[in-house]
Amino acid sequence: MRQFTRHPTDIPIFLSLSDSMTEPSTDSVVEAESVCANDCSMTDVSLGGMACEVPAELQVGALVDVNIPSVQPCYTGHGEVVWCKRCMQGFEVGIRFVDTEEAYKSRMVQQVCQIEHYKNQVFEQEGRLLDTNEAAAEWVEKYAADFPR
Repeated sequence: MRQFTRHPTDIPIFLSLSDSMTEPSTDSVVEAESVCANDCSMTDVSLGGMACEVPAELQVGALVDVNIPSVQPCYTGHGEVVWCKRCMQGFEVGIRFVDTEEAYKSRMVQQVCQIEHYKNQVFEQEGRLLDTNEAAAEWVEKYAADFPR
């Protein structure tokens, strides 16, 4: 069993630099376009944080807002960059969640993203159009037991 969960790359993730640990603004995605990494790829997520591939280097210690607009309700959270290293796509950064509530919210969003990815995959591979509840029920039956705790 994996300690970290691979995030489906077909679910867009947005990062923006944050001045504080207050609630991210509704303009986070717009800010991301001009300040930081818009539409990056999350590579791993765990209880304590996540890793993302971004096009530009981020300073260790930088505070970031994480936005996943494709899940309902839209996920917004906070983190701190704890490492940054060059990779083929630009840079990979490690982001530590600021508290256990953020970590819990992120885990729930990760499950929703996995279910949305499953729904898309079923449609592409089998031609079945599932609603969210049907996709969730199938995903839970097939994969929930293997989802890292």
